[in-house]
Amino acid sequence: MEILENVRLADYTTLGVGGAARCFAAATSEQQVIEALRWARERSLAIFVLGGGSNLLVSDTGFDGLVLKIAIAGLECREERGARIFSAGAGLEWDSVVARAVAENCAGVECLSGIPGSVGGTPVQNVGAYGQDVSETIARVAAVDMETLRPVEFEASACGFEYRRSRFNTSERGRYAITRVEYALRPAGAPKLAYADLQRRFPDAAPTLAEVRKAVLAIRRSKGMVLDENDPESRSAGSFFKNPVVRQSVYERIAQCATGAVPYYPAGDGKVKLAAAWLIEQAGISKGFALGPAGISAKHTLALVNRGGTRAEDIILLMQFVQRRVRERFGVELDPEPVMLGFCDNNRP
Repeated sequence: MEILENVRLADYTTLGVGGAARCFAAATSEQQVIEALRWARERSLAIFVLGGGSNLLVSDTGFDGLVLKIAIAGLECREERGARIFSAGAGLEWDSVVARAVAENCAGVECLSGIPGSVGGTPVQNVGAYGQDVSETIARVAAVDMETLRPVEFEASACGFEYRRSRFNTSERGRYAITRVEYALRPAGAPKLAYADLQRRFPDAAPTLAEVRKAVLAIRRSKGMVLDENDPESRSAGSFFKNPVVRQSVYERIAQCATGAVPYYPAGDGKVKLAAAWLIEQAGISKGFALGPAGISAKHTLALVNRGGTRAEDIILLMQFVQRRVRERFGVELDPEPVMLGFCDNNRP
C-alpha cells in the first residue's frame, strides 16, 4: 500500500472544495486498513477515514494527518432466515448495491436510489431519503477499532441508530473504520411508498421495485441530487442541513404565525420534525440564491453548491447566513449534515 503526500482532497469530494491531506492512502482490504492505521500511529499522525466524499466539507487548509480512503470492494449475497443478505465492501459505490438489489427483486433500499457516496458511509449517517432509512435493513456492520487495531462487528441493535445519527458519528465518532456492511433485504417484497411524491406518482397502481427506483432517480435528478458532471447544480454535498427536530410547542408557535400549512412529521416524545427547506424558503432565501461564489441550488433549497472557484470559506459563509436568517425568523437552529474536516474540531468551523 502506497502512502502519498500532499494530496488534493477537493478531488475526492462531490462538493469539490478544500485543501490537501498531508498524507493519503487507499486501503483495499481490512488488513491494509490496519497497516495504515498502525503506520499513522507510529508517526503520531491524526487520522481521517474517507468514504465516497459525498457528505464532506474540507477546509481550505486541508488536513494535517493521514486521510485513509476505504476502497474495499466486493458484494456477496446469501440467504438468512428468510432474508437475502447483501454483504458489501465499505468502498463500494452505494447506488450499485441498490441497483443490484432491485435487479434481484429484493426490497428495502429502493427509495435510496441515486444517493452518492460509498457503502461505508451509510451506517454512519443512517442515510435516508423518501421515507426510507438504511437502519431499516442493516443487519450488521464490520469495522476496525482504531484504538485497538482489531476487527469488530456490530449487530444493528448496537449501532445506536437515530435520525441521521449512529454511534459512529456521535458517542464514538472517529473510533471505527467501517470495512463491510450487511443489509437484510426482503425477496419479492413490496416497495415502500411513504413519501408524498411517490404516492402521487403511483396513486392507484402497485409499482414494482424497478418502477420506484426509476421514479426516485427522476425526482432526485430534478433536484440536482444525482451526480452529473454536466450539471453544475449537482456539485454539492447533498442536503446540507438536517431537518430540525423540535418540541410540539415550537411547531405550534410557528404554525400560528405562518401563512398556510407548516410541513412537519411526528418525531415521538412530544416532538416533531420540521422541513428545513420550508424554513429556509420562508426565511426569504429562495432557490438559486447566491452569496459570492457559493449558492443555493436552483433545483433544491437544501443543497449548497460550488458554482466554480468556490472555497470552503465561501460555503461556510453561506451556511452561516442561512442559519442566521432561519434563527432570526423562527428561533430554530439548523444543523449542518456534512462532516467538516480540518476545521477547529473537525465538525464545525
